[in-house]
Amino acid sequence: MASTTQFSDRPRVLVVGGGYVGLYVAKNLQKKVKDQGGIVTVVDPLPYMTYQPFLPEVAAGTIEARDAVVSHRMHLRNTELITGKVVSINHAARTATIEPGDGSGSFELPYQDVVLAAGSITRTFPIPGLAEAGIGMKTIEEAVATRNHVLERIESASLMPAGPERERALTFVVVGGGFAGIETLTELEDMARDAVRINDRLRREDLRFVLIEAMGRVMPEVKPDQAEWVVASMRERGIEVLLNTSLASAEDGVLKLINMADKSPAGEFGTDTLIWTAGVQANPMVRATDFPIDDRGRVRANAELRITGDDGPLDGAWAAGDVSAVPDLSGGGVGGFCVPNAQHAVRQAKLLAKNILAARYGVGSVEEYNHKSLGAVAGLGQYKGVANIMGFGMKGFPAWLAHRGYHGLAMPMFERKFRVVSGWLLNVTYGRDLTDLRNLKDPRGAFRTAATPAKKKEAVK
Repeated sequence: MASTTQFSDRPRVLVVGGGYVGLYVAKNLQKKVKDQGGIVTVVDPLPYMTYQPFLPEVAAGTIEARDAVVSHRMHLRNTELITGKVVSINHAARTATIEPGDGSGSFELPYQDVVLAAGSITRTFPIPGLAEAGIGMKTIEEAVATRNHVLERIESASLMPAGPERERALTFVVVGGGFAGIETLTELEDMARDAVRINDRLRREDLRFVLIEAMGRVMPEVKPDQAEWVVASMRERGIEVLLNTSLASAEDGVLKLINMADKSPAGEFGTDTLIWTAGVQANPMVRATDFPIDDRGRVRANAELRITGDDGPLDGAWAAGDVSAVPDLSGGGVGGFCVPNAQHAVRQAKLLAKNILAARYGVGSVEEYNHKSLGAVAGLGQYKGVANIMGFGMKGFPAWLAHRGYHGLAMPMFERKFRVVSGWLLNVTYGRDLTDLRNLKDPRGAFRTAATPAKKKEAVK
């Protein structure tokens, strides 16, 4: 294994993951732990935290990609940062094995306390062709790629003659009727309307947007009548909403659907755009630890956010966010546990930092996490939304304002809030940016062409 001499030898709080939980735990602990003679270390494959509720707007061009992420280096100045993966943890020996992002040899890092904050990954199923044809909406890279892809398909289709190829290019599909799926599809449809409005060769009627949802309703976080309103408003916009329907195959870009009730065929069609938002699962890295895991792959934790086994909490082991099974003392959680969302993750992170200070350094007292959900807000494109705030339902423009207000405040760090809100204000004046950035997958293509001499044509005899 590689040498670890470049890392601090002070007592370490090791934070596994730099998302919501990791960012806030490190931010709230870094100076206090440093004052106690210790060090906070964050390990994450990426050098930034992604504010995932903004991904649909990044995909739709109403928020710039860089504005939806928070740099670890900029905001965790007193934290030891390692770009890499924690591939295993031996808590009995208080060591973690880390694989650096540059591909160099793995190494072991000792710690005094560990915080599992590895978050979640997209949950998929073994559907033929899904891995080859689909894309998620969990990372900033996926959002940017989706935006460029959709705009490219619209522009390319405008040059195609009428027929199956053109129809396939202009068909956009989202699987999953939760918040992520609904927001992604409606934001993209809104963007596509703007794109065809400035393209004389296309009309809105040429576009086809389809939502596929296995359950009988969408958005379980809002009231049933609100969910019905969302479906009705989407259909008024020309979006096809297929409930009680599942994806059976996506081979060669041809989607074959089935009815959930009797598993009978429910039609098929071609598409070049398949976005998968059908749920998340705890990061599987927890299986490479000696921590107790529940039947859903989450690390078990108690209300104090301590990792807890059959014999009680483990000393120096903490967890929060999507990767953990934290009991919901408010009584509102599914199955008795906190649901995986940003609202819980941020609040748990702040309490977790306080509890580490109390348990390790005697600063304050250890408390239990008890937070009643404030509700949910969702944007459905420009000036359209739905919200359920403290039991009070809203829809349309007021809900869109509530969505903007809540997420504008919830975005970490003041400078990021300012960037996001400034971008929103610019959009009101100039509209969204509809430029698709081509060739991001092959940025050296133009240079290779310029640097490769053209073959001389043979003289005609």
